[in-house]
Amino acid sequence: MAPDDSKAPVRPSIRPMELDDLPQVLEIERRSFPTPWSEKAFRGELTVNAYAHYIVAETDGRVVGYAGMWVIMDEAHVTNIAVHPDYRRSGVGRRLLEALIERAADRGCDRMTLEVRKSNHAAQQLYLSFDFVPRGIRRGYYTDTNEDAIVMWKYRLQRWRRERGGRDRRDAVPGP
Repeated sequence: MAPDDSKAPVRPSIRPMELDDLPQVLEIERRSFPTPWSEKAFRGELTVNAYAHYIVAETDGRVVGYAGMWVIMDEAHVTNIAVHPDYRRSGVGRRLLEALIERAADRGCDRMTLEVRKSNHAAQQLYLSFDFVPRGIRRGYYTDTNEDAIVMWKYRLQRWRRERGGRDRRDAVPGP
């Protein structure tokens, strides 16, 4: 059941995206973006792109949001974050971004970047609340509307993690 208009906080579980999630992910994608990614694009990210890491937010067995990033060396590039319209402004986007940052730090990243539509003030506020800083403009980046993108960066992911009580990547136990 979706939260009511008061947008009560939701604390979804976060887990890796699986191919079986794609029907729900695609529904959120279509309801979130004027030019949604195709099933083929998501399938390629999950099965072919070794740099890609995608997660979903789940509540009561329902995917209510998803996010993805590419990890290349010590940088993470956020590819997308989307939340089902019924769950927006309830903390799901915040939880997804937090989980991406944690996972990027787990993989040894110390900085993260993303592009955000110049008109998407809600997303900009979320990113600013996580200490992302605007560092540039990509003119006409969004080809569907020719809208500019603001390029934002977050630095010192390892420090952010330590300050939150997490371990530095150098202290992590080696894993798969």
